[in-house]
Amino acid sequence: MSKMTLYGIWLSGPTYKAGLAMSLMGQSFAYKHVDLRAGAHKQPEYLAINRFGQVPALVDGDLKLCQSGAILLYLADKSGKMGGKTAEEKARVREWLFWEFDRLASNIYRPRAIKRGFMKADDNVHQMYVNQAGDALKVLDGALAKSDFLVGSEATIADVAVYGDVAYAEEGAIDLSPYPNVKSWMARVEKLPGFKKYEDVLPKQDAA
Repeated sequence: MSKMTLYGIWLSGPTYKAGLAMSLMGQSFAYKHVDLRAGAHKQPEYLAINRFGQVPALVDGDLKLCQSGAILLYLADKSGKMGGKTAEEKARVREWLFWEFDRLASNIYRPRAIKRGFMKADDNVHQMYVNQAGDALKVLDGALAKSDFLVGSEATIADVAVYGDVAYAEEGAIDLSPYPNVKSWMARVEKLPGFKKYEDVLPKQDAA
């Protein structure tokens, strides 16, 4: 695989998902820091890369991709890794990606943003998100009671996507102790060759 360029910010969970996937796949990449506080994501030069004005973005030659789920699917397809081995497994991977975006991601990222001061909301709003995260985590815990990973016998980009949410739960004051299968699964993901925590995957400045 040719060297790619990932655009993002080290605090971004979706950016972490893309970086973690490439680390697990053994794919080197250049990194471009996008200063969201300074409004870099709304400037014309960045909008030419990511028309939605968000992070992450991935550039591979002439191809410019945004949205972490789309990036994960592209990386799996191009590398032939972590995408599922059969047609059914590939479909299950996509199923988990859509579920993660719909039920899990925002209900972890938003309470995290509240606790870190990036988003202003009262305690009732925070608790609402925590409760919704709990509902999703119960579903996840039940699925992981039946298998070591979300799809098949090996880790896939479905695991990367979901891990990239759950890894931030404690920063949002979401207690993971009621979900022992989730915690055991996280430990398995963290033992995969190439695994890195977000602070080790994403630098705070540009990196070649």
